[in-house]
Amino acid sequence: MKKRLLFISMLTVLTALFLTMLVSCKSTPAAPPPARTPAPANAVQEARQKAIDFDAPAYFPSEWEAAEAEPTVSAYDELFEKAVPLYAQAKEDEIMAIREEIKASGLAEAFPEYLKAIDDIALQANAQYEAKDYYGAKETAARAMEEYSTLLVGAKAYQARREIIDRGFLEFDRENFEKADEVATQAKNQYEAGDKAAAVESAEEALLRYNIVLSNGWTSYAADRRASAAKERELALAEKANIASRSIFREADALFTQAEEEYGRENFRNAGLNYIDAEARFAVARKDTEDKRIVAEDAIKLAEEKVEASSEAAAEAERIIEGGSR
Repeated sequence: MKKRLLFISMLTVLTALFLTMLVSCKSTPAAPPPARTPAPANAVQEARQKAIDFDAPAYFPSEWEAAEAEPTVSAYDELFEKAVPLYAQAKEDEIMAIREEIKASGLAEAFPEYLKAIDDIALQANAQYEAKDYYGAKETAARAMEEYSTLLVGAKAYQARREIIDRGFLEFDRENFEKADEVATQAKNQYEAGDKAAAVESAEEALLRYNIVLSNGWTSYAADRRASAAKERELALAEKANIASRSIFREADALFTQAEEEYGRENFRNAGLNYIDAEARFAVARKDTEDKRIVAEDAIKLAEEKVEASSEAAAEAERIIEGGSR
């Protein structure tokens, strides 16, 4: 009996313990799922800076605003990937534009080694871009651009010097021309020695002096061309080209008027070029008038010959008639 009571007592205790544990488990809330670990702030900032370095805010302003509102690495990385090719193309366009300007000056033909050395740097930047070394490409392209810009100053001076010689302006300011040549030679030596800053300074002085020679040359040249165009215009008027070749004369006169306006504004280069064109058109008007006069004279002569032949035929017919009536 005692054993049965002991068993019932133990069973009761175990049941109570089980119920207590069950209630305890039900009342304890379930553990929450592990929170997603946010990307470190510095990782977001690095992704953001990469996008900024390649002008993503300028290329994609609305998308940039969205990324700024909810900054994540993936959002900035996506903008970076989209901006890189646009940035690279813009830099390539800048480089090609300045390179073409250098080539147009004629300097590249005279000193091909100068341009080739910089082209090699630009090609290196392109290789880095193809290898997805975007920061390396960016830095190398900037160096190439700086080198092209340096060479461009010398190219402009070279082009100005060539124009002076081609147009025969040397006689108008020989002193400045010779001084410019001296400084240009100095710039060349400094450039080849690697002193680019000094070379730019010397090239700028040479360019200034060449431009003074050009300015003096255009002033005198425009005055000469003005006189020649005015004389050609007077001859055209005297020959009635304004009537016989009206359209051509009007074209010439419009150019002459434009040249006069440019001359009054002391824009002698444009004035000189327009005077040249006006003079040529006045000459064409005179030639056209002369051709028309010759055609007209030939027509009159032919008509007179026909009238004379007709008169002779009539006289002959009259003689025949009169002879027959007898």
